[in-house]
Amino acid sequence: MKIKTLFTCITSLLLFYSNLQAQYASKKLVDFVNPFIGTGSVDATSFSGSNFPGASVPFGFIQLSPDSRNVTLGETSAGYFHSDKTILGFSHTHLNGTGIAELFDVLIMPATGDMNTEINAKTKKVTSYISRIDHEKEKARPGYYQVNLLDYNINAELTATEHVGVHRYTFPENKNSHILIDMGHTMQNWVSVKMITSRIRVIDNQTIEGYRIMGGWIDGVRKVYFRAEFSRPFDSHSLIDIEMENVKELTFMGESYKALLDFDTKANDTILVKVGLSATSLENARLNLSTEVPDWDFEKVATDATNLWEKELQKISIEGTKEQKEMFYTGLYHAFIQPNNMADVNGDYPGADMVVRNAPDKKHYTTFSLWDTYRATHPLYTLVQPKLTANFINSMIRQSESFGFLPVWQLWGLENYCMIGNHSIPVIVDAALKGLTGFDLEQAYSAVKTSSIIDHKNLPYTAWEKYGYIPEHVQANSVSVALEVAYDDWCVAQLAKKLGKMADYDHFMKRSSFYKNIFDAKTNFFRSKDKNGKWTVPFNTLTYGGPYTEGNAWQYAFYVPQDMSGLVTLMGGSNAFCAKLDTFFELTDKPEWVDGNASGLIGQYAHGNEPSQHVAYLYNFAGQPWKTQKLVAQIQKEMYNNSFSGYAGNDDCGQMSAWYIFSAMGFYPVNPANGVYVIGSPSLKSAEIKLENGKTFKTLVKNASNDNPYIQSAKLNGKPYTKTYITQNDIVSGGVLEFVMGKLPNKKWGVKAEDVPSAWGY
Repeated sequence: MKIKTLFTCITSLLLFYSNLQAQYASKKLVDFVNPFIGTGSVDATSFSGSNFPGASVPFGFIQLSPDSRNVTLGETSAGYFHSDKTILGFSHTHLNGTGIAELFDVLIMPATGDMNTEINAKTKKVTSYISRIDHEKEKARPGYYQVNLLDYNINAELTATEHVGVHRYTFPENKNSHILIDMGHTMQNWVSVKMITSRIRVIDNQTIEGYRIMGGWIDGVRKVYFRAEFSRPFDSHSLIDIEMENVKELTFMGESYKALLDFDTKANDTILVKVGLSATSLENARLNLSTEVPDWDFEKVATDATNLWEKELQKISIEGTKEQKEMFYTGLYHAFIQPNNMADVNGDYPGADMVVRNAPDKKHYTTFSLWDTYRATHPLYTLVQPKLTANFINSMIRQSESFGFLPVWQLWGLENYCMIGNHSIPVIVDAALKGLTGFDLEQAYSAVKTSSIIDHKNLPYTAWEKYGYIPEHVQANSVSVALEVAYDDWCVAQLAKKLGKMADYDHFMKRSSFYKNIFDAKTNFFRSKDKNGKWTVPFNTLTYGGPYTEGNAWQYAFYVPQDMSGLVTLMGGSNAFCAKLDTFFELTDKPEWVDGNASGLIGQYAHGNEPSQHVAYLYNFAGQPWKTQKLVAQIQKEMYNNSFSGYAGNDDCGQMSAWYIFSAMGFYPVNPANGVYVIGSPSLKSAEIKLENGKTFKTLVKNASNDNPYIQSAKLNGKPYTKTYITQNDIVSGGVLEFVMGKLPNKKWGVKAEDVPSAWGY
């Protein structure tokens, strides 16, 4: 090849890559979000993230998404499973990443031809109005979803505002086209979901209203009101499950209820449906609809929704591979789907006592999966959503006022008491100690203290005070409950100290040390006791359940986030502590029965569930940080990807996403309320957090690669840095944290006593 020809080829190649890089750099952040990540699993034995791919806006009330089934087999609780090749309709409310299926309100399905709307009594599946789909003809982006319904040759598109779902259906030529509204649709699972009352009223030939009242995964009943408007009149309608046709109104008790609307369509006819939802009244469903979507501009609604997502995603800017960007921004997207503002546009919301109240700021949030999200998702919110965090806390305080206690797991404004602990407490305390404003500290403390001294479900404080532990015969899962209550008590103590309530500080600090009373020095594990103080038997460290919640003795052996130095001492010092961690990550033995949440395993470590998600970071507390770096890099590489099977377990309202977001940037809140972030193994070339105070905190990583998991050196604001943690003050003050990475561990970095994560970060 001639020199000139070679030079021309090289120049062309460089220009090509330059243009490609420029195009890549100019992409909007929403372009890196793949809503299908976490919607499926590789095979029947692996977990999905239980995410849904449909349309929503950040923290909105509506999640308009396809349901591919009405029976969950444990693979997903979001209504949609990527392995399914069918869709039975589009419902307006979903939970993101949870382990239990609930909501699925006001299902709508377009179709052509004859429709049999019955449910098979044997299989409990609707087989009649399901349509086949091809995932190659399916698209989604933040705020928008599209799929072709193959059996009906209908193109379905969805978008949303905060309280309104908007559908656009493009029909073929057919004199027998339909749109079905199913008020009885739900997801059959182990939660007892019961239809109490439903009603549909035909207002005119372009408007339908109705409601349903359900019992299910909440302490009370759930009310859903809707108003649906159509862009063109329907020619006729039928109310299904009764023999009458073309009646105006029906109240139907105890059964499902459907309306079938008929159209004569020409080729490429489009019919839009906009559906306003409210948790308080039909009047407010109308108000939400008319306020948020007054016209029929589908494209504007979809564009506005996507732009809202773009604005939120811009709170963190990163540089990395395309795959890393897709995982990171999809994770941020999943974290920002909830909590959900259930207050209507006028501020009305249903209190936890089911009395309608009014929020002065027009915001009242629900969907608090706190056993999961207090660990990393809420600390993430304090950095990038501080104003919303205040709204979340005000909503929690309102529940305390109307219900008596702070949320444990709150859905639709009501308590369901799922899981253990009372982890509104660390959320509130973390925000208070970080100096967030917008809520009353004394009012918050009153709610925190009240929820920590009066017995309520799964929280036996009387026994806790009496015994200094919780007997297994008093409370099931007693070890897990005791360890998590001890952490919550530490949080109460810190807020008491901030407010000068020193008697309370001393009392709750004493309670926070009760974890030592269930540590068995002979076995080196936390164990359950009976009322007489004797260890319960039999005891098997591998067995799931019993004294442990969704875990075993190994996975709860390291849950003392409030006193890691005390735990290290309890286990015999740094070397013994690290040896136990080594065994934890290497022991692959399994008992006869393993909890279904035990996924994403590395030894006994289960990244697919929350109890041990902080444990990879604990080597830092005992002077062996290179082992943390190796494991954190391994978890990022093996437990996350940018496909539909992108999570190793349930995303749990953004918790698994938040773990990746923090870890990819290089640090993680082992104690979610002490303002200390423990350093792991940063995988992104750079990450910049845009803070509310106008400052930025940036991480820069030299030699960022899967092949370079180990920190060789670090600098904070240009000065050599050897601590294996940073603090909240480091971040909010703004600055730059730089890392140099390598293939081999630097066993001299971060190993001195003064480098170990501080017990207190303020």
